Amino acid sequence: MKAFWLVAFLLLPLLGHLYVLRHLWQLLPLGAAGKWTVIGLCLAAFACFFISFLFGSKMPLSVTTFFYEVGNSWIFILLYLVLAFAAIDLLRVAHLFPAALLHHNVKVSIGLALLMSGLFTYGYLNYQHKVRQPLVLTTRKPLAKPLKLVMITDLHLGYHNRRAEFARWVDMINAEHPDLILIGGDIIDISIRPLLEENVAQEFHRFQAPVYACLGNHEYYSGSMVARNFYREAGITLLRDSCATFGNEVCIIGRDDRTNTARQSVKQLMQKADSSKYVILLDHQPFQLEEAEQAGVDFQLSGHTHYGQVWPISWITDAMYEDAFGPLVKGRTQYYVSSGMGIWGAKFRIGTHSEYVVATLQQQKQ
Repeated sequence: MKAFWLVAFLLLPLLGHLYVLRHLWQLLPLGAAGKWTVIGLCLAAFACFFISFLFGSKMPLSVTTFFYEVGNSWIFILLYLVLAFAAIDLLRVAHLFPAALLHHNVKVSIGLALLMSGLFTYGYLNYQHKVRQPLVLTTRKPLAKPLKLVMITDLHLGYHNRRAEFARWVDMINAEHPDLILIGGDIIDISIRPLLEENVAQEFHRFQAPVYACLGNHEYYSGSMVARNFYREAGITLLRDSCATFGNEVCIIGRDDRTNTARQSVKQLMQKADSSKYVILLDHQPFQLEEAEQAGVDFQLSGHTHYGQVWPISWITDAMYEDAFGPLVKGRTQYYVSSGMGIWGAKFRIGTHSEYVVATLQQQKQ
């Protein structure tokens, strides 16, 4: 795992910088001093990414937020600069893009700047827009009346998704007048500190329906003990390899995150559940989906993937998971993998969206 993070957040970005900065040096219509300034700013933005993680707890909250957002935003901008220059290089090799246009060119430089500005302005606005995703769940089990469930995952509350933003999400969910709220993990981003300093737990008490949740991998990154304490202070019913009943009709199972290699299997958890009720499984990471079907779970909610957050990473998640996003049916088990309400890192959604799921649980017609 350490090797993966080393490659993902150090080696690949460094190689990407070498590739992009070489092209920028050739392309920009500036003198040596101007080019070194641009390169310095790019490297400083990259350094912000590590400063926020290594020294964030020692700096004022607003300062850490600045380093976090600049550093994480630059990672995504770097990705699209790599893609842009790679596309240009392919066109150049195919003799469809004159090589001379890549040297000291004002028009191409302005065009690239406008393209990046427009793309990431769209990505930011697209992230701010939360999509209401309707979902119909049916059951043959006894149900006195239809139930409305609001389901959210991957809030990633922290340095970038602060209390004021979360308050807007709470208002959106309360406007649905749900009977039940389910959270599929990763409420916390990487540190509990901003949630404590801004007393974010108080916002959870504004929910007008019971809240049940499972842990995600980021709760382990922030410290599972402090995460559990926060859940308790927020009035969230944490289900960690345990189950609870809602009314006389729904049984909710919360599975511990797969970060805990000793967590119980779905089959073991079903032995604790009342299978005469509609059984909902909260399992943060959507791996081995067949386990829920084999154990007789009625519905599974997962998140974790963010659907890649931006294209073309969504293609990678499609290759990694049986269901990287959206609904799925296996046998008599329904699934939904959410792209998440919040986001990790930079506030950009390109080719994906942030969402909250509004599910109606109703009796299946005979």
